[in-house]
Amino acid sequence: MTELQMKVLELLQEDARRDADLIATMLAVTTEEVKQAIAELEKDHIIVKYATVVNWSKIDDQKVTALIEVQITPERGRGFEGIAERIYLYPEVKSVYLMSGAYDLLVEVEGKTLKEVASFVSNKLSPIDAVLSTKTFFILKKYKQDGIIFEEHEGDHRLMVSP
Repeated sequence: MTELQMKVLELLQEDARRDADLIATMLAVTTEEVKQAIAELEKDHIIVKYATVVNWSKIDDQKVTALIEVQITPERGRGFEGIAERIYLYPEVKSVYLMSGAYDLLVEVEGKTLKEVASFVSNKLSPIDAVLSTKTFFILKKYKQDGIIFEEHEGDHRLMVSP
């Protein structure tokens, strides 16, 4: 990966709406170089998707998100891959991570209600043969996601005192 590609990635990760002209100006290169770098990053599946971070708590949305710790028995010859694939193919599943520590997979699930998420865990996730145990945590409030702080906080309005 070139230094230009790395810088382009960092700028796009910070704000995916930046266009090639602005990025070129910021990096002191030509627009064509930026467009070429982006095209290569997309072709190599380094840039997979351009996404928007939404503060869903600002609208009347009834989504429920849960993080589920899953302990599994790895499959012979495939390890965790096959089970992870089986889990991430469910439409309710937003993310799956292989973890170190007390559990093997961290699964992020989204549903319309607590009951819907609980039903997913009991009817789809837990019955998988390799799943030994699950522990579900419901997200009550998001304060920060992908580096974006959702809470509006007031700055310190005290007067500066000097000796």
